[in-house]
Amino acid sequence: MKVLSGNGNRPLAEAITSYLKLPLTDADVRRFSDMEVFVEIHENVRGEDVFVVQPTSFPANDHLMELLVCIDALKRASASRITAVLPYFGYARQDRKPGPRTPISAKLVANLITTAGADRVLTMDLHAGQIQGFFDIPTDNLFSAPVIVPDIEKHYGKGSDITIVSPDVGGVVRARAYAKRLDADLAIVDKRREKAGVSEVMNIIGDVKNQRCILVDDIVDSAGTLCNAAKALMEKGAKSVAGYVTHGVLSGGAISRINDSALDEMVTTDSIMETEAFRASKKMRQISVAPLIGEAMYRISKETSVSSLFD
Repeated sequence: MKVLSGNGNRPLAEAITSYLKLPLTDADVRRFSDMEVFVEIHENVRGEDVFVVQPTSFPANDHLMELLVCIDALKRASASRITAVLPYFGYARQDRKPGPRTPISAKLVANLITTAGADRVLTMDLHAGQIQGFFDIPTDNLFSAPVIVPDIEKHYGKGSDITIVSPDVGGVVRARAYAKRLDADLAIVDKRREKAGVSEVMNIIGDVKNQRCILVDDIVDSAGTLCNAAKALMEKGAKSVAGYVTHGVLSGGAISRINDSALDEMVTTDSIMETEAFRASKKMRQISVAPLIGEAMYRISKETSVSSLFD
């Protein structure tokens, strides 16, 4: 078993190999002067079970291309099995045609990864579960709940004054699963999105008065939805509001928006590498999914059950 890392999130790859008690595979993933991606592997991988750790986060196209070239290099070096480990699967929000003459880019990216030579995919908290069906190779979709739920318990406890809140109707299944684990109430923010990147909170479904509210979601990008939801919850009498999100995309002015919002804190996993602005914010905090991903990789390598991680 070998673990190769691109430049997408090397600290996470190092944390995973630390959990597995393995060294990172010695390789160069660099650019030519015209920004072409070049990969050179400096050790023998013939017949090895190789995992390529590479989230396709910003800059998404560069990191996706790195992943594809790494897979091709391993395939041509006769690795016995290549698993693409995508802690964050970029383009996942383009999983359907929202209007005429638009692409389904998530399917295109799935095809690219398969054609490059990956034998299987390991990812986490896909934006839509059906994206697993876009791949023609085995795909494991991990859930971050085993990492996030204990952190909520540690910092907020359990009890009748905790309410798990879904920031939109699409996230109700996730929020209900969290609420069940925490013996907490459930509330839903009903919002209307006028255009991409802009949301408007319309109504709160559920009683949040004097409750400590925990907003849970899979992706925070512009943070507009979560900040608007936090404001609406406080206006409805919530005692406090915190956010827990798997993938901290945090583009544009998202962190400034969170700093100025009603949120007490925003917690993300390290599926996407933190930025300087993230580290400088007093409201931002990151928890690691390295043990969860590392254990899944170990079980895949040993041909044992991955789903039992969530029992």
